[in-house]
Amino acid sequence: MGSRQASLLPGSATPWRPLADRMRPRTLAEVAGQAHLLGEGRPLARLGQSGTAHSMILWGPPGTGKTTLARLVAASCGLRFEALSAVLSGVKEVRQVVEAARAQRQADGQPTVLFLDEVHRFNKSQQDTFLPFVEDGTLIFIGATTENPSFEVNSALLSRARVYVLKSLSAGEITGLLQRALEDTERGLGGEAWTVEEGVLTLLAEAADGDARRALGLLDIAADLAPVDKDGLRLLTLEAVREVASGGLRRFDKQGEQFYDQISALHKSVRGSDPDAALYWLCRMLDGGCDPTYLARRIARMAIEDIGNADPRALSLAMDAWQAHERMGSPEADLALGQAVVFMACAAKSNSVYQAMAAARQDVRQHGTLEVPMHLRNAPTRLMKDLGYGEGYRYDPAEPGGLAEGQTYFPEALGQRIYYHPAPRGLEIRIGEALEKIRSARRGPGKD
Repeated sequence: MGSRQASLLPGSATPWRPLADRMRPRTLAEVAGQAHLLGEGRPLARLGQSGTAHSMILWGPPGTGKTTLARLVAASCGLRFEALSAVLSGVKEVRQVVEAARAQRQADGQPTVLFLDEVHRFNKSQQDTFLPFVEDGTLIFIGATTENPSFEVNSALLSRARVYVLKSLSAGEITGLLQRALEDTERGLGGEAWTVEEGVLTLLAEAADGDARRALGLLDIAADLAPVDKDGLRLLTLEAVREVASGGLRRFDKQGEQFYDQISALHKSVRGSDPDAALYWLCRMLDGGCDPTYLARRIARMAIEDIGNADPRALSLAMDAWQAHERMGSPEADLALGQAVVFMACAAKSNSVYQAMAAARQDVRQHGTLEVPMHLRNAPTRLMKDLGYGEGYRYDPAEPGGLAEGQTYFPEALGQRIYYHPAPRGLEIRIGEALEKIRSARRGPGKD
């Protein structure tokens, strides 16, 4: 019987440990993935060879080896390693580590590697407690985070640490890791003979979604449930593994980097007239548990910002999809969001109104509270009429051609402005042609 099962027997002296913990890499060479950091001549590979550590932030998705890399960096440099979690620890625990690090440095002159997992959970003042000890060499700080350090890590601490970006593992890298776990007789499942159906490891790798820890956890569960055939072989079947791997959602953080990256990708796919990519990102967000109402609101914004008057139907369709979702809910009305996204991706694009409004707002901010011209003012009382309110105003629909030539509508101090320049696409082609005639007539004959 293999080591994993033996540790479960009553009276065993060996406590059970999850497969992911047992298979944790012991050297930098055993780390799966991250070739851009650990390959020949790459930063962390050079660090391991030189034996000289520096403060760093390890930023990447769950299960990419941040904790493992921190431990291996300390080990390769022969330094004492202390680990804290920002979820479970506070300034008190940090001070205890600092005191121990000071004592250690007085004894052998070496700094201590302090690893802080989930560093983004510490507020900025808590992060400040590390600064003097990083500065004087007592600590080499290694922080791990799944969030963008630009937003979540104190700029002073960030300036003293190098940021390394870890990537999700590929399906091939995870498949290789699972294969090693099945063959490893010391730490893995290699103490028993296995029959593994074709496609099992690929299915587990895909279900893990780039997370090595999740992949090994799924394999651990599947191995627990694996039956033994008449020849004593443990069986890993596609049917059993599919059941273990079912129900997992793809990686999606409703408040973090993944969220904003994906909504950005959806918006830019619509703007770039790619309905297929737009549908992909929409389904990714729905699959990850994004609030459909948020998506409906963003889709309406896309219709306003990127399509505008080039095809005004886009906003109507977006609002209809939003209303459909409020009345029907998921999953029935998800299709309405998809319909709106596809229509907008295929529609003519224009941000002319967006730019025009920005220009108008700039004039409002720059020129302050300019007086409304007298001929445009409302005159509901006799006194206001006597003061000249509304005097000289010409009612456009009553004028020849429905336009009062030469009449202006801007404050006199501002002069005539042109903010709106229709795009030469979609309905705005016709709007532009009509508007040019209007503006020409408004200027009057012989005036530019």
